[in-house]
Amino acid sequence: MKPRYSLTTPLFGDSIKVLLLGSGELGKEVAIEAQRLGLEIVAVDRYDWAPAMHVAHRRYVVNMLEPKAVKAIVRHERPDIIIPEIEAIATDALEELEAEGFFIVPNARAVKISMNRIELRRFAREVLGLPTTRYMFAENEDEAIDACEKVGYPCLIKPEMSSSGHGHARISDADKQRVVEGYRYAVAHARGRGRRVIVEEFVELDAEFTSLAYRYLDESGRIATDVCEPVEHWRYGLYHYVESWQPSMRNQDVQRMVKEIGMKVADGLGGLGIFGVEVFLTKDGRILFSEVAPRPHDTGMVTMASQELSEFAIHVRAAAGLPVPKPRVVVPAASVAIYSSVDGVWAPRVDGVYRALKIPGVDIRVFGKPVTYSGRRVAVVLARGATVEEALESARRAASVVSVS
Repeated sequence: MKPRYSLTTPLFGDSIKVLLLGSGELGKEVAIEAQRLGLEIVAVDRYDWAPAMHVAHRRYVVNMLEPKAVKAIVRHERPDIIIPEIEAIATDALEELEAEGFFIVPNARAVKISMNRIELRRFAREVLGLPTTRYMFAENEDEAIDACEKVGYPCLIKPEMSSSGHGHARISDADKQRVVEGYRYAVAHARGRGRRVIVEEFVELDAEFTSLAYRYLDESGRIATDVCEPVEHWRYGLYHYVESWQPSMRNQDVQRMVKEIGMKVADGLGGLGIFGVEVFLTKDGRILFSEVAPRPHDTGMVTMASQELSEFAIHVRAAAGLPVPKPRVVVPAASVAIYSSVDGVWAPRVDGVYRALKIPGVDIRVFGKPVTYSGRRVAVVLARGATVEEALESARRAASVVSVS
């Protein structure tokens, strides 16, 4: 990969082609940023008319956990850049394609490590030496019981491979039957057929952060690493994010440590592009690495309102070999995610947008997902303000009048 000094016209012979593996709301914003630069976009997902498909030049619907399907599309399209937007991808296929010379962003190894909780925890703790919660691994019910006793209660049992909190079981006390049930639940909700789980210390949180660290090519062709100002977010006890804001309201020492963890993870995983590194601040004052997405992060959608360059613009520029000047936070901003509470509604409507958009500083992104299920994210409210508190108040007020039907 070399720095890029010119851009082309999509759909012609010398066009720069980007293939998205996963085409959700994050992929849609990546596609929009790529379109602005004249790149040709091919969107792939497991269901038709996923959000990024609405702004792509071509689309494919396949099971991305099926290696043959992934390899067939890539070899047919022969993209210049392959951007995984989710972790639910046949990573062995990515490694094979990378060995053939295809450019995976950030790289196949990073995607493989990030989607596997056990490998990720080993990498973070044992390779990078990052602070984490206490943890153990288990492959059967008896090992799960032993792991819970050694980690301590309360604890969490999580599948080796899953996302967005799927398959998490909280174990409150030394009830062996509850541990067995928790282990079975985690395995049943795992992606794939693995029976390994991670048993992890449950911690009380004071704050959560996303450290958006990114790697890009400087003018000499060397890889440089930098990091955005931390995004702070909160889940209200849920597994998925609800609110995020930038800049963080925590002290500078905490923010410095959050950024350092992000930089270590990005450099450890390597490649080019942005990494969404999740970091916890516990109520007892510990700052702990949690997990990483080797791509833009849902909590980072706030950067579309707060930064000179959004996380999506950073990711596309880095992947394409273009400069990425360190983006400033130009205005305090906040985001509130909008989730559906209804199942099986085709072509859902997002109601209340007139009232929401009347609020000064408020914007909304409707993702265009073709069908709802309970708990599915369908839109995000963005708000700017003179302060983070003002931006949050506006975002919350706007989100309170928006509904999905």
